[in-house]
Amino acid sequence: MAADVKSKLKFMDFCAGIGAGRLGVERGMNAVCVGYSEIMQSSIKTYNLLHDAIDEKNFGDLTGISTDELPDFDVMIAGFPCQTFSIIGQRQGLEDDRGQIIYHLIKILKNKTVPYFILENVKGLINHDKGNTLRTVVKLLEEAGYHTEYRILNSVNYGVPQMRERVYFVGIRKEKAKQGEFVWPDEVETPDVREYLCNENPTFLDPNDKTFQKYLGNKYNKGRVDINEILKKEYLVIDTRQSDLRTYEWKVPTLRTGRHGILYVKNGKLHKLSGFESLLLQGFDKDRARQTTGKVAEQCLLSQAGNAMTVSIIEQISARLLSYIESMA
Repeated sequence: MAADVKSKLKFMDFCAGIGAGRLGVERGMNAVCVGYSEIMQSSIKTYNLLHDAIDEKNFGDLTGISTDELPDFDVMIAGFPCQTFSIIGQRQGLEDDRGQIIYHLIKILKNKTVPYFILENVKGLINHDKGNTLRTVVKLLEEAGYHTEYRILNSVNYGVPQMRERVYFVGIRKEKAKQGEFVWPDEVETPDVREYLCNENPTFLDPNDKTFQKYLGNKYNKGRVDINEILKKEYLVIDTRQSDLRTYEWKVPTLRTGRHGILYVKNGKLHKLSGFESLLLQGFDKDRARQTTGKVAEQCLLSQAGNAMTVSIIEQISARLLSYIESMA
């Protein structure tokens, strides 16, 4: 019975980015992707490299999709735009045009009567506008016919050594739902960061670099940062934030889309986090990540990884959703 369920499941990848959500669903449910939607040309290029999807149909701009042209599918995976809800943005929420993407996703869910969905957004959605935005999103999904559950999960507890809190939504058509019986995945031990900070062609930062020294001497860091002591600690991770420098042991801070600057100590040298390593920290395997080597600009790949979902979390949520579906078969 389980094999029959798996063989029938199809999914679509919306707001696809570089397809981290896609890979998670493929791994967790053994499902088949029947199309995706992405508008950024740089992301589409990386998507094709990571998933060999050059011959698959990209339905393009989500806001212009006619549901009549979409194939039937069982699961929607989407990380709807987070800029409008993030604590680092202006937090305009559903008033911002980018916040309207959720309405287009719901339209597809309703018109196609999609049985299940997995959605992802930033943690800031939870308390935006004193929780009103979250309540609105859940209400819209419920009114569209879905029993909806959500939970904040941190990637560092679900298969990668990256601290990344996000809110995840799981939806089940009400006619299929058994209230309260979807089980969220359990936390797992954080893997060894050394398996992820392993770029084969590293780029170094000279500690005596004038710009870096000026940064260390600013009003936030002066007197509290001893670079010589830092260089003694193997695999200490360093986040050169806009103001103050922060350090982490055996884990990496949240990868970011628009601002990079994560370093780590290895063999007494400062290594710059690479695009390859950032893919690993989002749950992509090494062989797949190598497909981008020399084909995608480093800064572009860092940004794309910073905007991606974490594969391992989606894989574990998908596996639990599959168990739920099998229990209904």
